[in-house]
Amino acid sequence: MNIVYLTTEAVPFAKTGGLADVCGTLPKVVAAQGHRCAVIMPAFSSIERSLQPIETTDISFAVPMSDQKLIGCRLLKSHLPKDPNDPEDSAEVPVYFIDQPQYFRRPSLYGDANGDYHDNAERFIFYCRAAIIAMTRLGYPVDLVHCNDWQSALVPALLRAASDNVAKTQPIATMLSIHNMAYQGNFGFDAFPWTGLSWDHFRPESFEYYNQLNFLKTGVVTSDVVSTVSPTYALEIQTPEYGCGLDSILQGIPQPVAGIINGIDTNIWNPETDPHLKRNYSVTDWADAKIDNKLALQAEVGLPQDPDVPLLGLIGRLADQKGWDLILPVLKQHLTESRPTQWVVLGSGDPKIETQLRELTEQHPEQLAAYIGFSDALAHRIEASSDMFIMPSHYEPCGLNQLYSLRYGTPCVVTKTGGLADTIVDATPENVAANLATGFHLNDSSAGALDHAINRALQLRYHSPEKWKNLVEFGMSQDWTWRKSADQYIQLYARTISLNRRRRSGS
Repeated sequence: MNIVYLTTEAVPFAKTGGLADVCGTLPKVVAAQGHRCAVIMPAFSSIERSLQPIETTDISFAVPMSDQKLIGCRLLKSHLPKDPNDPEDSAEVPVYFIDQPQYFRRPSLYGDANGDYHDNAERFIFYCRAAIIAMTRLGYPVDLVHCNDWQSALVPALLRAASDNVAKTQPIATMLSIHNMAYQGNFGFDAFPWTGLSWDHFRPESFEYYNQLNFLKTGVVTSDVVSTVSPTYALEIQTPEYGCGLDSILQGIPQPVAGIINGIDTNIWNPETDPHLKRNYSVTDWADAKIDNKLALQAEVGLPQDPDVPLLGLIGRLADQKGWDLILPVLKQHLTESRPTQWVVLGSGDPKIETQLRELTEQHPEQLAAYIGFSDALAHRIEASSDMFIMPSHYEPCGLNQLYSLRYGTPCVVTKTGGLADTIVDATPENVAANLATGFHLNDSSAGALDHAINRALQLRYHSPEKWKNLVEFGMSQDWTWRKSADQYIQLYARTISLNRRRRSGS
């Protein structure tokens, strides 16, 4: 199969979240199975900081954004980096960048401190149209286009538009992956003319959504298949609670929404080889190594060194979506009551949460260490050193930190939602007895339920060490590699191509 990935993020070229990890790794793993893969993304300013060689090509073209506005661009080229220590990471996956400085050479990808860029509709309509032209100019057949999130979600509709005068393409199957339903690209109807199509196309069956142009909705109703990043999230987004207004749209599409859990890069997230750790370890010798790593982390962040005190780790965006409205009350309770726990936090986000964490760290320096910002090395050390990882998200399409935690022998306390529900098996008495448990679920989305789940984890950790050992080792032994996820994507690609051919033939 010949597959083109359309995305605005892919490590190491541009990243704001998990989308970049998916699109920086999945194409390589699929290509390693013998398929021809390429990535097309905007040439954001961040590509110059990727440390990857960027070369020019002889491909340039213009997109008529209106009668008076002809926007030119050129294609740049690089490759997804390969790991020289991994013999399976051998496939060459080219990355083509749509270089249009007016739209893409900005300090940030989508907005600044004042909010989203005012011309995001124009910017990403241009990206979608330019990507279609780029595919025709690259000169090799495309069987399937894998679009990711709202920024590329107009492509299926543009490819279907019979009167598309921007580019003539061969029949191409389309798949849209939703990485976070909350971000839809919803703009006023006056943005529609940038598509280059007549107003006949602005109808509910494609571009129109309550007299608005909604990128994600357009992709949902015009792509051959819609997928998302976990089976549970695929069901959740079809409900009013999680569907963000598109639940009925998703319920009405011909093919069921597919849910495939993201994988993790085990060349990077591997406690046996991780260069950021004081001491490496595996599933057979984790116990003493985690103590050594804990003592080293405690010294690094200024907490009292104590191998016995439970260390609770948190990494990620400081936002209510991640459960901080639950975490803060429980954290304050532990601190003010001087409970025998230590907490280490790494993240940034809501300024109010950042301020509270700074104040709590100053008031309780022996129990809380909060690092506002991001450090990849520190993230690895927190995963390896913590006794448990706290992740009570209100919704979590997939989540990666719980997968890192499983790999590093750090059981998670999570809400039963999205990818968390699909990857963490609750330590009920039955699951513990059957050696199937890998973490702890909240009974409901409340601070009280979080405190109760943490107490359950502490009870097992300190009063049933053999059961805790079984829980840790079962989690560490699970396979969450990208190879497993890629196999599911390859099967879905083949089915999507077949569906597209049947749809075009009318059968």
